Amino acid sequence: MTTYNLSELVEATTDVVADRVALVTEQRQLSFADLDARANQLAHHLRAAGFGPGDMIGLHLHNGTEYVEAMLAAFKIRAVPVNINYRYVAGELEALYRYTDLVALIFHRGFSSVVSPVTAQVPAIRHLLVVADGSHETPPQRAIDYESALGDQPTARAFAGRSSDDIYVTCTGGTTGQPKAVLWRHEDLVFAAFNGGDITGQLGPVTASEQLAERAHQNPPTVQLALAPLMHVTGHWAVLAFLIGGGTTILSPPGKLDPVKVWHLVSTHDVNLLSLVGDAMARPLIEEYQRHPVPVPRLWALGSGGARISPSTKAEISRALPHVVIFDGLGSSESGIIARSRSVAGQAGRSRFPVDSTTAVLDDHNRPLPPGSGVVGRLARRGHLPLGYFKDEAKTKATFVEIDGQRWVIPGDMAIHEHDGTITLCGRGSTSINTGGEKVFPEEVEQVLMAHPKVADTIVVGRADDRWGEHVVAIVQPVGADLLTLDELQAHARSHLAGYKLPRELIVVDQVERMPNGKADLRWAKRLLS
Repeated sequence: MTTYNLSELVEATTDVVADRVALVTEQRQLSFADLDARANQLAHHLRAAGFGPGDMIGLHLHNGTEYVEAMLAAFKIRAVPVNINYRYVAGELEALYRYTDLVALIFHRGFSSVVSPVTAQVPAIRHLLVVADGSHETPPQRAIDYESALGDQPTARAFAGRSSDDIYVTCTGGTTGQPKAVLWRHEDLVFAAFNGGDITGQLGPVTASEQLAERAHQNPPTVQLALAPLMHVTGHWAVLAFLIGGGTTILSPPGKLDPVKVWHLVSTHDVNLLSLVGDAMARPLIEEYQRHPVPVPRLWALGSGGARISPSTKAEISRALPHVVIFDGLGSSESGIIARSRSVAGQAGRSRFPVDSTTAVLDDHNRPLPPGSGVVGRLARRGHLPLGYFKDEAKTKATFVEIDGQRWVIPGDMAIHEHDGTITLCGRGSTSINTGGEKVFPEEVEQVLMAHPKVADTIVVGRADDRWGEHVVAIVQPVGADLLTLDELQAHARSHLAGYKLPRELIVVDQVERMPNGKADLRWAKRLLS
């Protein structure tokens, strides 16, 4: 009987759709059978090297089939793959390698200049596999070529003892602070992040693990183009969900978003779902499509996770692609995917998310706020939850709390429980701006500013203020060479926002800096204020 172990679920799906395409990159295309064979080879290699249950294996990789192969291979031997943020510098990497107790590392050769000195300082990492990427950097002498490691091993499965209780980990650093590793049981992740195996949202969660393979066999394949980097949950959750569901994933190439290339992939691969992260990806994509439309008759949905798409950008998408449904996802590494909001073209204000009884908005005393109260509270979820944070009992106790005998996660999002039972997301409590005793949520202000025709991108932050505590600062990347003034921004925002939420300061930049997953790079933004 198949458990809810992620590798066993993908194997069960592989057995019924072996010839179906699983992954496509610029370098290769793998069927489900091909992917399983390569993951088996890597799993055999890792096991022969002495790795097994509970061992932490770092993935310091760009997007590619190797990333997915490595995740599955680790799961097959009950090891734990660890996502590594490849933007980290040496000091940050050494801290992350040590914190997560890495014993092995798989990395792209182009990262050798930082990997070499850092791994030399972390003796616990006793095994290195280097993936060729066309670069000519010199990897550590002890590193083994990835393809050679696979080639010496059998392609057949020979793995036992896997369990629904095996551990999955994701490292989340947010936009500030030190990274935290969130620990999940495989089974809880399947239901919290992958909708219980329902990748289309039409059938509902399964009641037995065997149903997942049955659904994959019966349903025609859905094709997604995943633009988020696999090092973030937005990227690899999308891929894992589709593998379990028998879908096909086109992986975006590494590097800066190329809208021309993206639309070419959507058109040539008959993509059904375009998965991205907020306006940082959606806006340049729709602007390119408006300039040079291509045939995309099979594209039926555009989904955003990690950041929401602004109403103005949604309106542009709907005008250009009226047959495409736009979804925003609500969730986090600590909560899984709580809900998805289906957007209406030109919708003003913030998205509303339909939720069920597993979701609540809590007041400061952890009491549920009634629908329609209008009070901003803390979003909370119960049910399938993580075990907690790795090596951080205090943080675990603060984030995962017991209320009336039930365990809830409070991930830090602020929200309003509307009269109709939906949730309106306000933003992260940790990034709110306190001005004159009033809270301002940057995401709300950003959504309004993005509707200004001269604003290409923006990040909103707070600056210390002797009178008000903090005041609102808008960091704006203008459209082209357009001149933009603070008065213009304030006049535009005044009809949508209360006066205390208006930007009191404008900083114009050539380009707004964002993380690879599309989220605001708040460390960069704060440096601009210094």
